[in-house]
Amino acid sequence: MRIALFLLDTLFFFLVAAGLLRAWMNHLRVPMWAQPGRFVMAVTDWLVAPVRRILPRGMAQGSVDWGSLMAVVLLALAYGGLWIMLATGLNSVAVSPAALVMAIPVLAFKLVLRSLLQGLMVLLLVYAVLSWVQPQSPILVTLDRLCSPILRPVRRVIPTIGGVDLSVLVLIILLQVGLMLIA
Repeated sequence: MRIALFLLDTLFFFLVAAGLLRAWMNHLRVPMWAQPGRFVMAVTDWLVAPVRRILPRGMAQGSVDWGSLMAVVLLALAYGGLWIMLATGLNSVAVSPAALVMAIPVLAFKLVLRSLLQGLMVLLLVYAVLSWVQPQSPILVTLDRLCSPILRPVRRVIPTIGGVDLSVLVLIILLQVGLMLIA
């Protein structure tokens, strides 16, 4: 059963993180034809496109990508339901159905929050490594546009030391603390 729960966690983490990245890229007006935009579109379009068709016109054309965010919510709720079914279906646990239904949004919220924090950590790590190893990489421009709004407040507080920007390290540590708090 642990293997099934691990696979479920991994699959839904991947899908939710892709949906969140799509919403973030659309919010920042990052072109989707460049990587990671093409990949994110390929992974999430099967759910985002139908969700956008049912949204009211004002929400579908606003500055916030409600289609991607609603897809993330639907995926997270599906995850919560499947997780509860797997966890309780194999065990004969005497839990009220109301408690099980209330656990679904809690699990969904934790998945979205965990995906957000871990996804930011991955973006920041790739950004930091590429800025040191291959600063002329074309994807670094996209990563800079994705990471700069998050790093800007930290850079105001943490000065550059010896020409080295420590804001990425500080933010990764803060994100790790956030992950510990929700675990």
